[in-house]
Amino acid sequence: MNSKKLFTRSLSSIAGLCLALITCPGFADEHSGVQILKQLQVHGFLSQGYIKTTGNNFSGHSNNSGSLDFREIGLTASLRPLPGLQLAGQLLHRRAGKGSEGGIHIDFGFLDYNFINTPTIELGIRLGRMKNPFGFYNDTRDVPFTRPSVLLPQSIYFDRTRNLALASDGAQLYGESRTNWGNITVQLEAAFPQVDDKDTEVSVFGHTTPVSGDLKSRPSYIGRILYELPDGRLRLAISSAQLNVGYNPGQNDIFESGSFRFSPLILSAQYNAEHWSITSEYALRYSRRHGFGNPRLDQSVTGESLYLQGIYRFLPGWEAVLRYDILFANRKDRSGKKFAATSGHPAHGQYARDFTAGLRWNITPSIMLSTEYHRVNGTAWLSPLDNPDISSTEKNWNLFAAQISYRF
Repeated sequence: MNSKKLFTRSLSSIAGLCLALITCPGFADEHSGVQILKQLQVHGFLSQGYIKTTGNNFSGHSNNSGSLDFREIGLTASLRPLPGLQLAGQLLHRRAGKGSEGGIHIDFGFLDYNFINTPTIELGIRLGRMKNPFGFYNDTRDVPFTRPSVLLPQSIYFDRTRNLALASDGAQLYGESRTNWGNITVQLEAAFPQVDDKDTEVSVFGHTTPVSGDLKSRPSYIGRILYELPDGRLRLAISSAQLNVGYNPGQNDIFESGSFRFSPLILSAQYNAEHWSITSEYALRYSRRHGFGNPRLDQSVTGESLYLQGIYRFLPGWEAVLRYDILFANRKDRSGKKFAATSGHPAHGQYARDFTAGLRWNITPSIMLSTEYHRVNGTAWLSPLDNPDISSTEKNWNLFAAQISYRF
């Protein structure tokens, strides 16, 4: 069963359950219906960004003149008809270059049922489309107010392959244990990733390869364990996944029915004090292409990522961020020289070193202004859709980003 069919079935189950709750005794009368609607919560956000780069494009045609083609609008609703049952969903409009060209789609939509919920333990299940529990930021990366900067560390949270890692359709079992020495949260998910987008196709086949067939989502598995002190000062997490994608060849296709597997392992650590926070995440990213009938494509590689980030809250409503972010597409070829020798493409396409300095002003609880500067060496996290001629990309380049956001 593909992801669309599974998601449709999940939504049908949620709709059927809601209908059963409304029509069952105790929910059918007008007074009870009003009480249920009082549990409905609606929130939203909108943001407009400006990105200017030198030498390369990011999130649209940002080189030289800059681009306003970076926009995020979201509407979130949740309803709790029963103490242990919650329905939640979000519609999202996102425009950020050729990989996200606008439109409205379901960002997430799921049923959440608690089997157990006490002061010390919680156990439940979610069904539908859910954000993948990767690292510290993937769950909420679409909401500007939850990000430490305009752009997340690209070595871990790729925008160029955002949809594949963002959310999946399936079932998630979760639990939390709360004690005096800390809280442990576990999330285990079996699901089908989203693969019907150009970004995922480019990440599997390469940006210059013509493809006539279709990618298909296959059963995948995701998990995260997070430990947190009761006061939130220390947070530690380990995340892992096995995302599986298949391929159905088209007519006169140059590829056979192959498969793509992406298996990241992410270690996360964060320390929070009153006025400052330190965050670091390290990832090994194993990927394997098999059965495509092309020796250059049928290979496996392990990439490596690391960033260190500091946030300083120096005045009420003001934050400064410094970050150093490193990405290697192949940890056995960190300089990219072997890749350049065999492919003829620039070596700097295999790595990226990014120094970021930013400033954030929470003007009011609902309005935020963020700005940041990036000095980047390498182009490994640039989107080939926005930079179709890889040979013309510049090794050393700058990025300036500004974003104003509103939430309600």
